[in-house]
Amino acid sequence: MVRRAAAFLTAAALICAAGVGTASAAPGPPRAVNLDAAGWEYAPDPTDAGLRDGWADGHGGATWSAVDLPHVFDPHPDAKVFHGQTGWYRIKLTQPSGTPAGFSWGVRFEQIRRVADVFLDGKRIAVHTDPYAPFTIALPALADGQPHELVVRADNHKAKEPREGWWNWGGMTRPAQLVALGALVTHDAGFLPRQRCDEDGGNCTWSVLVDATVENRSAATVRPRLAARLSNPDGKPAGSAGATARPLAPGERARVRFSVPVSGTAKLWGPGHPALYGAALDTIGPSGVQQHDGARIGLRTVTVRNGLLELNGKPVELRGASIQEDVDGHGPALTDEDVNAIVAQLKAVGANVTRAHYALDERLQRKLDEAGIMVWTQAPIYHRDKLLVTDAQRDTALSTVRAAVMATRNHPSTITHSVANELSVIPDKVPGTAAFLRDARALTVDLDPTLPTAVDTLSYPGYARQEAYAAFDLLGINSYFGWYPGKPGHSTADIRSLGPYLSGMRAMYPNAGLVLTEFGAESTMTGPASEKQTYAFQELYTRDVLSAVRRAPTLSGAIYWTLQEFAVKPQWDGGAQLRSADRTSIHHKGLITYDGRPKPAYDVLRKDIKATPLVRPDADVALALDTRVPDHHRGRVGLGFAIAILIAVGILLGVDLWAFFGWRGAILADDRETRERRLRVIRAHRAARSDEPVDAPVALRSVA
Repeated sequence: MVRRAAAFLTAAALICAAGVGTASAAPGPPRAVNLDAAGWEYAPDPTDAGLRDGWADGHGGATWSAVDLPHVFDPHPDAKVFHGQTGWYRIKLTQPSGTPAGFSWGVRFEQIRRVADVFLDGKRIAVHTDPYAPFTIALPALADGQPHELVVRADNHKAKEPREGWWNWGGMTRPAQLVALGALVTHDAGFLPRQRCDEDGGNCTWSVLVDATVENRSAATVRPRLAARLSNPDGKPAGSAGATARPLAPGERARVRFSVPVSGTAKLWGPGHPALYGAALDTIGPSGVQQHDGARIGLRTVTVRNGLLELNGKPVELRGASIQEDVDGHGPALTDEDVNAIVAQLKAVGANVTRAHYALDERLQRKLDEAGIMVWTQAPIYHRDKLLVTDAQRDTALSTVRAAVMATRNHPSTITHSVANELSVIPDKVPGTAAFLRDARALTVDLDPTLPTAVDTLSYPGYARQEAYAAFDLLGINSYFGWYPGKPGHSTADIRSLGPYLSGMRAMYPNAGLVLTEFGAESTMTGPASEKQTYAFQELYTRDVLSAVRRAPTLSGAIYWTLQEFAVKPQWDGGAQLRSADRTSIHHKGLITYDGRPKPAYDVLRKDIKATPLVRPDADVALALDTRVPDHHRGRVGLGFAIAILIAVGILLGVDLWAFFGWRGAILADDRETRERRLRVIRAHRAARSDEPVDAPVALRSVA
């Protein structure tokens, strides 16, 4: 009881502080109240008896203890609870003092894994089933000014499907807030930067596309007005614009889109120069501002041209490593210190890009925005073909894609929205998968038309081009050539097959940007480089793959899987198939151990990143576009040219000698013929004179 009283007083103090701060400010919606340290209590429910015993309304024998958010049931990957358990959370809430008339409150959860049952004063008010999507629940009962108990039952029981390539964590694993709800509510406000240039590439201008859905929560028809404004990285005004929605009946929603021109000299976002603009949106009704949304955005373009990924109009070469939100001792319940440590690790290795299998924690992606590290974002649709068969299943998956795009589209670090990871290698022959890919691509284009679409693919040689994949702007290539054996007739056992496979991908998908989005090898022990699972093998493997990447000029980068080890599932083998291998719950392909120690392969990646410029030199671009001979072919090609030239010169010399000796022979023959003709003349003359007197020749000689 003492703990609960202290918790309630803490929450009340925070809520009152929000009310006081709002009262002294200009009229408008109250500020959100952070609930992370507002007095939560947690009770484990190992036998799942809480519902039966009435824990939601304070009954039963629950053992409660004080916790802060984010919180995870068990921060250690315990195989005994991998398949799931339940846990309960509760907090006392009161409407903040000074709440303006016309406003009520709701609670926003950034993430609850996996299923959340939410109760207020013992009554179920919501059920949320997407473990990776944030959600908000209105709490109109707080309007009476009395304390109310909010209870959340989190259940992370999970069957084999859906498949996931990470640990099945459970709990309230991300922050929570108390948010003000006015008569008008704007959902998922987007601020999407766009550049428009003349046909010749000159006279470029910037604007920000505002994209939002407005809901009328009042009892009367209202015509909402939206007003947006921008500020440049120095905090000075950089543009404003507004739009008026159509009249909305009570409970009705409408999507509103309009552009805000950016004034002044544009300062671009990118690695090394992460300039951030401020974006603000006010939703206005008859009684004034009903909601205020804000974001830190960046002006940058991401496109695919001639099969190459471009950032701000320049072809780039991505280098980095993927991450999982999994910290030893905390699991996915990241503290602010954990967030900073992850960013510091990426900086230390020199990464200009990272990647995850789900939308990252908002705090983490904000830090990546500030650090100038790009993010290959992705919806957590992983090996999901079996759950894409029916319309209802695909609708569920598309809802997950929508949530991932909405959570990441305002971040300048986001360079693409990948809709799935490692679906069928032949989606054209799997109707449900093909339909999902088609609809998911269209959905991402609609929600964020400023970024290229993407999907990450399995890599098995010998399969034909798939039209379902060809429709995407970017294709992620998850390659484990030289690590996993592959499929019968589609072997990936030999790492030397990677180069030909990459060439084949370019031939099949000539217009798509290609990025090696996964490669890696497990390592847990010392030993020779010829033996899998050793640090030496991982080091050599990483070097060999990066060497193949350098010899594939049409690739736009490579992302190692992963920077640090993480929990994945009990008795993880990892692909080495060695009895001596360490079979634990930890995925050991990471370049840093779960407890934070770099492996030898870490330096291989770090040196490669350091030696690889982000912006590709003109010569490399020419090489990628087949206008320059590859460096690694120049030896053989140059030798061939040299031999051909020598042969040609030899032939010419032979022809010259033949012509010379032919001419010489003709001259000599003419000389011989001339001499012989003269001799014949002389002989004939002498023979004619032999008939004259004896003294005639003497006289003739005298005359001569």
